[in-house]
Amino acid sequence: MPLAESEIRTPGPLPWWRRLLGPGRHETPWAGERPRLRRAFDSVGTWIAAALAVTLLILGIIYIPPAYQATRDHFAKRSPAEPDAIRASRSYSGHPPKLAFDKLNNTWWGPGVSQSGQGEWIEARFSRPVRLLDVLITPGTSTRADQLSESALPHRVKATVTKKDGSTATRELTLDPGAGAQRRSLRVGEITRVRFTIESAHAASADKQVAIAEIELFGRSDGSRS
Repeated sequence: MPLAESEIRTPGPLPWWRRLLGPGRHETPWAGERPRLRRAFDSVGTWIAAALAVTLLILGIIYIPPAYQATRDHFAKRSPAEPDAIRASRSYSGHPPKLAFDKLNNTWWGPGVSQSGQGEWIEARFSRPVRLLDVLITPGTSTRADQLSESALPHRVKATVTKKDGSTATRELTLDPGAGAQRRSLRVGEITRVRFTIESAHAASADKQVAIAEIELFGRSDGSRS
């Protein structure tokens, strides 16, 4: 540009071809006054950030409540959850299903059929929904090791829980062929009943029936029935 003030001239109109192409239509800004260039990456990055934010929000809505419940379950103090009714598919004479929930480990329930008793079940019902955390199952006719051979012992047991909304969930429990109570996790809430179905047994034979000495259910001590 001319530096002498007397020589400054107002620029004339641009040629038609420069006006048509676009870049030269406006006065070129001074250095330091030029607008920041908006690159294509800026727009793409904004959309990616928005998509990530929405995804994280959705994942939080889905997974935070179960994670909260799992944390409470882990640290909660356990207390017995007493069933209000007990049923079974069938029972051996003198060994009704209530004996599996009587808190005595020298009484037992058996279906009264030989071999593994596959498909036979025992069920606990609750008049109010309960959140179950754990179950203790004592296989056999007692906790004494010298009496384990008197019956077949449940091996694989399917726990089917029914929630208050009518939906169901299952837990596969595998028991060892040893004496004494065995703790297994359930972690299911709002339950109205839970059915334990025998799928296989240890030491099954034609002259033995499967037996369960005790089933103990546990929930949260601060509100297992909620």
